[in-house]
Order: sequence, then C-alpha cells, then structure tokens
Amino acid sequence: MVLSDPIDRLLRAALVSDQEFVRALHQIMKGDLRINVRELSEKSGIAQSSLYKILHGQRSPNLSTLRSIVHALRLFEGTGEGEFIGLIAARPVLDTVQERNAEVDGRRIRIREYPVYTMEDAIVAAVRAEREGATAIVCAPIVSSIIEQLVHIPVATIVPRDSVQRAIELAARKAWL
Repeated sequence: MVLSDPIDRLLRAALVSDQEFVRALHQIMKGDLRINVRELSEKSGIAQSSLYKILHGQRSPNLSTLRSIVHALRLFEGTGEGEFIGLIAARPVLDTVQERNAEVDGRRIRIREYPVYTMEDAIVAAVRAEREGATAIVCAPIVSSIIEQLVHIPVATIVPRDSVQRAIELAARKAWL
C-alpha cells in the first residue's frame, strides 16, 4: 500500500524501525518537500547537529524530537485550510457558538468544531485537531489539563461564568418540583 501523505509515511516508518524512519525522512525532505537540514532545523527548533545525527543513524529521535519534526514538516507541507482554533465541546455548547470566525489582534482566524460526548472523545479530538493543524485548542476544564500534556499547541479553558449560575438556579428549581 502506497501512502501519499508524507506525515503518515514518516509516522508509520518510525513505528517500524529507526532505519525506516531515516529513510522516510530523507525521502520526504528531498523528494516531497525539497528542503534541507538547515531549513528543517529552523522550522523545528532542533539543532542541525542533532538532525544530522538522526539522519546518519547515530541517534534515535525521542518522542519530543519526532513531534517537532512532524510539526515542522506540516508547516512546510502547508496542510490544513489556514489557521484555525479547535473548539472541543459537547454539541449543545457548540450550538451556542454564533461565529465560525474570530478576529484577534487584527488577525482573522477560523474556528473548527469538534463535537464530543466523553472525556475520551475530547482527548482523541485534541490529538486530531493538532494533527490537522490547529494553532490552539479551546476545551472544557475537566479535560484541559490532560490535553495540555498531550499536545504541543496552546490550550485555553472554557470558563462558563454566567451559565454556571443559571445552571445552579435551574437545578434548584428542578429539585424543588
């Protein structure tokens, strides 16, 4: 089976062996993206010397290094549909969102919704959002600390001030019926 997505090829190769990872990284850098070690170093934040050691089989990439390489390759590849923020929440919360675009400090950014129903769904959605190129994630406080440990993009927490008071009042009314 031929995988056309360079990131998928690289990740699959990394699971096979260090040699396969190096072979796939070389192929992606030279064939797919036409970039050199210096350019990858600049985008990934990994020292050129470390990248050379990895590419010559003198060092195995750790998970953090692999993530940085994948993130940099995504930047070169230009995947995604432009900048977006992933909004991870239950469908009723997502239905209250009026705008699908936001302007922050003069920059326009899209909001992509990720409807979830369980904590596990939220974790999977966060990883998916990062993989799809989200620049940040917004999610509920119950999962934000876990998601912050999994992804390498900013995570903001939804803090529903007004709706908490309304929910307390509604719960009290229901309890008194």
